[in-house]
Order: sequence, then C-alpha cells, then structure tokens
Amino acid sequence: MPNAEDELQPLIDRAAGGEDSAMSELFERHRSRLKKMVRVRLNQQLRGRVDESDVVQDAYLEAAKRLKEYASNPRAPFFLWLRKITGQRLVDVHRRHLDAQVRDARLEVTLHRGRAPMATSVSLAAALMGGLTSPTQAAMKAEVRLALQGALSNMDSLDREILSLRHFESLTNAEAARELDIEPSAASKRYLRALQRLKVILEDLGIVK
Repeated sequence: MPNAEDELQPLIDRAAGGEDSAMSELFERHRSRLKKMVRVRLNQQLRGRVDESDVVQDAYLEAAKRLKEYASNPRAPFFLWLRKITGQRLVDVHRRHLDAQVRDARLEVTLHRGRAPMATSVSLAAALMGGLTSPTQAAMKAEVRLALQGALSNMDSLDREILSLRHFESLTNAEAARELDIEPSAASKRYLRALQRLKVILEDLGIVK
C-alpha cells in the first residue's frame, strides 16, 4: 500500500521539472502546517511587525530554487525538508529584527538542532491562551499568563518541543520523532507524558477543569 510520500512523488517530480502549477500545489498542501510552525515559534516581540505569511512565502521561494536538488537526493520527507527551510527563514527573521538584542540572554534566539527557534514557555503560553474563547477565559488577568509561562518554563525543553510539534504544529508521531532524532516509541511516550503534565498545569491554574 503506497504511503503519502510515495503518492506525493509524481507531483515533486513535475515541480522539479519546472512545472509551476505543480510547485504551487505542493506548497499549498503544506502552507497551513508551516504557518502553524511560524505562529508558535515567532518571538513575541515581533508579533504585529512580522507577518507569518511573509515568512512562509520566503520559504516557498527558497524551496522552489532548491527543489531540483532535493528531488535528485531526497534525504528527508518532503514536508520536513520544507519545514527545515521555513525554520531557516524564521531564524533569519529573528536575527534581522532582534540583531541589537540577541546578545541579551533573555532574548537569545535558541535553536533546536540548528533548524528553527525552539518553542519557549512564552510562545506556548501565548498559543494556549489564544485558543481560549469564552468571555471568562478571554478576560484572564496578566498574572495568570505569567503563571502559565512560569509553569511551562519548568518543563523539560524537549517536552515543550514535542508539545509544539505534535499539539500545535500537527506533526505526526513519526515526523516529530525524526525532528527530535529519537525513536517513534520514545516520541509517543514523551508526548503523552508532556500532555499529562500540561493538563495538570492548566488544572492547577484554573484554566481548564
């Protein structure tokens, strides 16, 4: 039974051969997931100054230039290759806009295996708070957000990463395992453990019951 990557290969070959419509279709299939990645990893100070769609578009242009090289020697699934390019563009954005501040340890752009800015307690707290929609939830005080950030900061950085990859970026377990360079079984166990830890944090803060 062919897997998703096998089914994607004819489209990759057509795009690598110069068919613009094929490249556009390839990219459109993954645009939503890439925007999720940028949204959860973009430094909070840059929100309102940097459009996540612009970061993703820059990645598209770079990927289009490098697609023939990828097609001739695909060392990773297409989406993860595209995600890596997007991560590199996001790193460039952080360095360009925070250049004068990156020497400050509080604002340092920390990379996960050199690929992309890591998921931080600040970005994950913002993503979690952004998903709350009821009037009571929307009116949460600033100290609750700070408490959530503090609790998330006490989590292992790898747990924050897998929460970002699986929960916020919608990667499969196999994709997350590859990104973290661990076995799929280990990724699954770590994700379940991180979810349980997150549930306890949210319950303790009264964010969920």
